[in-house]
Amino acid sequence: EIMKDKRFIIGRWIAAVIAMVALAAALNNVVIDNMPKGESRTIEGYETWSEDIIGVAETIPVQDGGRIKPLSTYAGFSMLQLHGARSMKIDDGSGNVIKIKPTEWLLDTLFRPEVAIKQPTFRIDNSNALEAIGVESRGRRDRYSYEEIEQGRDKLVELSESYRSIDSDQRDPVQQQLIDLSSNVQHYEGLLGYLTFARSGVLLQGFSDQGQTDKRADMSAIMTTAPQMQEYFRQAQAHGEMTNPQLRGLLQQILRAANFSKLRLFFFPPSDAADEKWRSAGESIMGVMNASLPDSQTAINDIVLLESAARTVGDKATFLEALTALQAETSQRAAERGEYDRIALEALYYRKDLFLVAMVLFLIGTITALAMWALGRSKPATVLAWITAALTSVGLAYTITAIVMRCLIMERPPIGNLYDTIIFIAAAVVLLALLIELLTRRRFALGIGPILGVALILLARRFELGDAQDHMDPLVAVLDSNYWLTTHVITITLGYAAGLFSAFLSAAYVLMRGLGLDRGDKNIRRALSRCVYGMICFTLFLSLVGTVLGGIWANDSWGRFWGWDPKENGALLIVLWTLAILHARLGGYLREWGLHFAALFTAVVVTFSWWHVNFLGVGLHNYGFTAGKDAIWAFYIVMLALMAFGVIGMAVEKTLEGKKS
Repeated sequence: EIMKDKRFIIGRWIAAVIAMVALAAALNNVVIDNMPKGESRTIEGYETWSEDIIGVAETIPVQDGGRIKPLSTYAGFSMLQLHGARSMKIDDGSGNVIKIKPTEWLLDTLFRPEVAIKQPTFRIDNSNALEAIGVESRGRRDRYSYEEIEQGRDKLVELSESYRSIDSDQRDPVQQQLIDLSSNVQHYEGLLGYLTFARSGVLLQGFSDQGQTDKRADMSAIMTTAPQMQEYFRQAQAHGEMTNPQLRGLLQQILRAANFSKLRLFFFPPSDAADEKWRSAGESIMGVMNASLPDSQTAINDIVLLESAARTVGDKATFLEALTALQAETSQRAAERGEYDRIALEALYYRKDLFLVAMVLFLIGTITALAMWALGRSKPATVLAWITAALTSVGLAYTITAIVMRCLIMERPPIGNLYDTIIFIAAAVVLLALLIELLTRRRFALGIGPILGVALILLARRFELGDAQDHMDPLVAVLDSNYWLTTHVITITLGYAAGLFSAFLSAAYVLMRGLGLDRGDKNIRRALSRCVYGMICFTLFLSLVGTVLGGIWANDSWGRFWGWDPKENGALLIVLWTLAILHARLGGYLREWGLHFAALFTAVVVTFSWWHVNFLGVGLHNYGFTAGKDAIWAFYIVMLALMAFGVIGMAVEKTLEGKKS
C-alpha cells in the first residue's frame, strides 16, 4: 500500500507537469505565435472607422474564389494571407492602442492608402529575406509595413523571379519567403491602387487654353464621351489620318487606370442573368470605352459610386452615405440574381467567430477537468465535474452552431475539404465523450472531451493560418455531389473521429495505469477497456460502410469501384487494422495492455488515412493540401512515445507484482 501511495503521488506530479506543458503549448499557439514582437506601430493621428461604416462595408457583396461573399470575408482572408492574423494593433500617437480588424484594414487600404502603407501588414518569418533585398530587419520574425519594404521592392521582384524557376522542393527558406513576399506585395499593391482613378481622376493634358494649368476630369465623365471618341478614331482610321496626340495620351491614362483596378475586387453584378462573372472597376471602364458592354450607363453609374466614396472619405457622414449607396446598389442587383441571400449570415459568422468562443470554453473546461481529476471523488470534484460538463456542452453547442452556419452559407453538407473534416471531427469526438460519460459516469470521458475540443479547433485555426484560403469556396468538380458528401464523406469522417477517440481513451488508460493514478482500481480499468473495445467496433463499422460507399461513388465518378488510390488504401488500412484488433482480442491474443497499445496505434493509422495521404502528391484524392506536415510527424511521435511509456509501465507493474509474490 505504501508503494502504491508513493507511486500515486509521483504519478500525480508527473501528470500535473505534462498537463501544464500541454496547456502552455496551447496558449503559445493561441496567443504568442500569432503576436510576434513589435506588432503595435505608431501612426500619428490614426482615426478609427465608425461602427456604421464598418457594418455597411462588411455586407458589400463581391465575387471571389468562384462565389459571392461579403467584403468582410475577402478582407479576412487577404489580411490572413499578408499579415498572418485577423487583427493588428496601432498606436495613434496619443497612447491609445487601436485593434484593427479585417474590414477596417481593407477600408484603410482602399480609401486611405497614405495611412495603410504605414501599417505592419506583412508578416516576415525569416529576416534574412529582408536583408537579401536591402531592408533593415528587426529580428527573425516580425511584421513590416509597405513603406518599409518598398525601398527593396525592385530587388525583391528581381530575386523572386529568379527563384521561381527552382523546383519548390529545392528552394531554401529564404528563397521561398522572397517568392511569397513578392506575391503578397503585388496583391497589396493591387488593393492600394484599385481606387486611384476614383481619387484623382484623369489629367486632361494639352486640352486647356494656353498658359492655363491642365485640369482633371472624373473617369465617369470621360466614359460618357466614349461614343464620340470611338467615332473619332473610326473616322481617323478610315481616312488614314494621325490621331490627336492629346487624345492618345488620354487613352493611355485610361488604360493604365483600368489595369490598376482590373483585378482583386469584383464589385458589380452583370445585367445579363446568364453571365456568371461579376465586373471589376477596371473591366467596367474598359467595357464602356471599347463598347463591349451592353449596359454602359449602368457601368458609368457604378464608377460614379466608387468616385463618390473615394472622394468623401474625409467626411465620415458623407462617406457613410456614399458607401451605403454603393452597398445598396450592388446588393439589390445581387439579390435580383439570387446571389445575396447568404451575405448577412456569412458576415455574422466571421464577426462572431464561434469556433474561437468554443475553443476558449473547451480550454477552461480542460482546466476544470484537470482539477476534477486531481481532487478524486470529493465534493469539490463533483462540482468541478458539473462545471466541466456545462462548459464542454456549451462549447459543443457553439461548434455545432458554427458548422450549421457554414452548411447554410455553402449550401452543401458539412464536409468538403480538409478544414471541414477537422471541425467536424472536433464536434464528433466531444459529442462521443459526453455520450460515453452519460453511460459510464466515470469522468474519464468527460475530461477527455474538452481536451480534444481544444486540440482539434486549435489545429483547424493553425491549418487556416498556414493555408490562408477560404474553405467555403466551391469544391473541386469531383467532390461536387451533395448526395455522396452526405453519405460517404460523413460516414468515413465519423470513422476517423471514432478511431481517434478510442486512441485517446487508451492514452488515458496508459497514463492512469502507468502513473498509478487509478490506484489499481480494476473497475475503472475494465470500464475504459470496454469503452475502447466499443469504439474500435464503431470505427470498423463506420470505416467499412464509408469505404464501400466511397467505392460506389468512385464507380459513379470515375468508372471503377477500386483503384488502389492512396486515400482508398488508407481507408482499407483502418478496416484491416481494426479487424485485426477485434480478432486478436476475441482470440485472447490481446489483453488489456495489448488492446490499448493497439488502440493507440489506431490513431497513427487514422491520421495517415485522414491527413497524410494528401501530401503524397499522387492519386485522384490529392487536392493539393500543403499545411500541417510538421504537426503530423509530431503527432506520430507522441503516440509512439505513449506506447513506449505504456510498455515501461507494464514492465514496472509486473516487477512490483513479482516482488509481492
